[in-house]
Amino acid sequence: MTRLRIDPVKPDTARVVPLTVTGSERISPHVQRVTLGGAGEIAPLGFDQWFRALVRRPGQTELHLLKDVGLVSYVRYVTLPETVRPLLRNYTVRELRGDELDVDVVVHGEVSPTEASFASWAVHVKPGDPAAVLDEGRIWNPPADTDSVLVVSDESGLPAVAGICRDLPRDVRGTVILELPSAEDAQDLEAPDGVTVQLVVRTDAHARPGVAALAALGAATLPDGVPYVFAIGEQALATGARRDVVARGVPKEHVSFCGYWKFGARASR
Repeated sequence: MTRLRIDPVKPDTARVVPLTVTGSERISPHVQRVTLGGAGEIAPLGFDQWFRALVRRPGQTELHLLKDVGLVSYVRYVTLPETVRPLLRNYTVRELRGDELDVDVVVHGEVSPTEASFASWAVHVKPGDPAAVLDEGRIWNPPADTDSVLVVSDESGLPAVAGICRDLPRDVRGTVILELPSAEDAQDLEAPDGVTVQLVVRTDAHARPGVAALAALGAATLPDGVPYVFAIGEQALATGARRDVVARGVPKEHVSFCGYWKFGARASR
């Protein structure tokens, strides 16, 4: 994960919260939504609030949790054998409703129940299965002198885009460029009236995610004034969007970018 420049908003306390799966359903061709119960201890920070999720790998009967959130505990985690080490991935809150937490997971194609991936876990998980999260706060944190917003993302950033659009002040102006593998994966983003949402659908199923969004950004006019730019998704998309807007005069301190995943890498969001 790559990110730069803007100080994140962190939760007041950091601790691993045990949760229980209450449901899982395919809500669109490439998105599986898992609902977790027991989330009442997680303080809602809105926007792109994210967390580290721990779930069982295929074949595991127990979920071994980190005892604390320090460096020593993490070193112990990475040295555990795969037979007991849980799967650890970073995800964004799609919705936090009191005791329930929705997590949207991107799924491409069929996933085997023996595959050690978060997509496989999301598709094959059953109600009652254990999980746990470590709240990490949010990256979204516009400088005080921001005039407008520009958000660029692929499908892996859809929950963050939805949360940002939902929580933006209603008088904000700006642009959202969102690349998806299918128009059927689009969701109601609840964007303010002054924020234009440009949906970019990949026409080639084998194309590298993010390329179309970068092309749309290159052809777009930047929002008026000094925008706060938020670029997320595949690593080349996040870094490429930052280079584009900085080259066009956006101050570096007005750009947050985060590579959620790397094309071709085994582990992803």
